[in-house]
Amino acid sequence: MARDMSPVLKKCRSLGIEPAYMGIDKKSNRSFARAGKKTSEYGLQLREKQKAKFIYGVLEKPFRNLFNRAQKMKGGTAGENLLTLLELRLDNIIFRMGFARTRAEARQIVDHKHVLVNGKCVNIPSYTVKAGDKIEIKEKVKGAQRYKDILEVTGGRTVPAWLEADQETLSGTINEVPTRDQIDVPVNEMLIVELYSK
Repeated sequence: MARDMSPVLKKCRSLGIEPAYMGIDKKSNRSFARAGKKTSEYGLQLREKQKAKFIYGVLEKPFRNLFNRAQKMKGGTAGENLLTLLELRLDNIIFRMGFARTRAEARQIVDHKHVLVNGKCVNIPSYTVKAGDKIEIKEKVKGAQRYKDILEVTGGRTVPAWLEADQETLSGTINEVPTRDQIDVPVNEMLIVELYSK
């Protein structure tokens, strides 16, 4: 399985993303300054795409496939649909519910078959959940030290309004499909649409 192994804080700095969006509680003191260079229009569009891919941990081919799916969806713009599809990935849901510290850890939890969707084990991080789906961590791993450590870190994290999460039982429900206003990622999706429309 291909993964992006670049240092997270360094990448956050170069893309201008706060590490908090990645689930990392560190501040980078160094600034990433480009010496008087003006970024081209293509450069800006590419940067927004790289931001979205980096935040959600998706590589180019799956990202492109998601964009094609977003274009075919009825209702909403392609850019908004793309962010909605990224938010509805199972690994992102586990992260948003506070059952993992980072999306990378959420992906590992899903890979290790710890997650049940509507009572069935799903080990595909890119699985798209739907409104009304019930997500929970398997009973036999709920008491593991790993989850106690995770909840210590994520206990104070705000769960988005479109999700419902119970930290006690490590379970939650997708109340509704999120709208663009409910997605707090610092990405200008219109630039991604422009990039792929060329």
